[in-house]
Amino acid sequence: MFAAVDLGSNSFRLHIGEPDGSRMRIVRSARDPIRLASGLDAQGMLDDAAIARALRCLTDFGAILREYRLDAVRVVATNTLRLARNAADILPRAEQAIGHPIEIISGEEEGRLIYMGVARALDDAAERRLVVDIGGGSTEVVLGQGAQVQAVESFTVGTHDQSAAYFPDGRITAAAFKAAVLAARARFEDAADWYRAQPRDAVYGSSGTMRAIAEVIARNGMGDGTMSMPSLKALRDVLVELGHVAAFDLPGIKQERVPVMVGGLTVLIGVMQELGIERVNAINAGLRLGVLSDLELRANQHDRRDQAVLACMRRFGVDEERAARAATLACELHARLGPREAHLQRQLAWSAMLHEVGLAVSHSGAHKHAAYIVEHADLPGFTTSEQRAMATLVLGQKGNLRKIRAELAAPETARAVLALRLATMLMHAHVDKRELAELKLRMEADIEICAPASWSARHPTVETWLGKERAAWNEVGRPCSVRMV
Repeated sequence: MFAAVDLGSNSFRLHIGEPDGSRMRIVRSARDPIRLASGLDAQGMLDDAAIARALRCLTDFGAILREYRLDAVRVVATNTLRLARNAADILPRAEQAIGHPIEIISGEEEGRLIYMGVARALDDAAERRLVVDIGGGSTEVVLGQGAQVQAVESFTVGTHDQSAAYFPDGRITAAAFKAAVLAARARFEDAADWYRAQPRDAVYGSSGTMRAIAEVIARNGMGDGTMSMPSLKALRDVLVELGHVAAFDLPGIKQERVPVMVGGLTVLIGVMQELGIERVNAINAGLRLGVLSDLELRANQHDRRDQAVLACMRRFGVDEERAARAATLACELHARLGPREAHLQRQLAWSAMLHEVGLAVSHSGAHKHAAYIVEHADLPGFTTSEQRAMATLVLGQKGNLRKIRAELAAPETARAVLALRLATMLMHAHVDKRELAELKLRMEADIEICAPASWSARHPTVETWLGKERAAWNEVGRPCSVRMV
């Protein structure tokens, strides 16, 4: 049984699901419309009231999660926490409230997870589909076929900003609505020609806002009763005629969600006009189901991150055999330095596989180029914090350690850095895995490295490399001794 928590710009939501064949059976759901985006001020800081609402909700969600025996829990945060300048200060309190780590995911990763959820619900391997998700702070557009994502983009336009900018006092006029639609269209126009040219069998709307719009149209007989352009314009006309969000009292939506629907409607009309979409099918699947599906895949040893690393290596022309050798050596050395922690072993292995991507830029300072690529590349399945941690390891693979001195204060990071440095050194010196048993290694308050004297003849550069290693650690205040016996 798995749990997914989505910290969105409009609402925080929770799903607990249990795999049931090809489906995911949802056994518990919770939602709290905390309107996080409304607490973001002009300086990009979340205010105290919004933070308090978030912490209260997360405390409640934590209590729900503790009621179940869960195999894995994943908490993901989207656009507002991507933007909030004080997110790093808030996260420790938020994680304590819910009792689990919180991952701030990129817009592209959000889009991929949304698509995974839709694909899981539809289970049609042949269908070519476009998925559009309109959130509080961003809109994700994803093209794919069956379970495979072909293209994903995140656009910085959402329900909150549209409502706040064009209907700030709740008043709805024809002029304001037209301006809002044009502003939304401007966000999508650069990508429009490409998306228009791609074949598709259907278009799906996966967000709660989409489902609310579809429900209002269907229950009130607007247009043809579906999310077609005539129906959306009919809904627009009703809103303009009423003139204020408070006057909207039709079946299909709660009053508190009307402002969100109005902003979402302007985005939906804008994206449909720009991308040449005639009709959108609302579907009750998206980010949370995608997170649950991803957790199930990881539990079954089908981790998307492995494929992301391989794709990145191939994009930058990395020698796969050398990368695999470095990863094998690094993981073997790391296992000798302390307890085996699965997530650290995996991060180290991925870092080793990617440690030479910087060679595609330049041999000079390749480790610095590699660290930048690892931190900033679009790697499906990885969170920002995971990529930052891997970039630290990659940056520390060679040369002085002053550049990561602060990070080395964490023992687990120091162990991983030492393992990767020694692995790359031994690989360059042509020491193979069979000889690794001859190397003695200990890392506590100080570091002890003992290599056989016979290596000097077999691998002439080893002694030089080990001397540099000793100097690098001593320079950052970590006593290191090296012996060849």
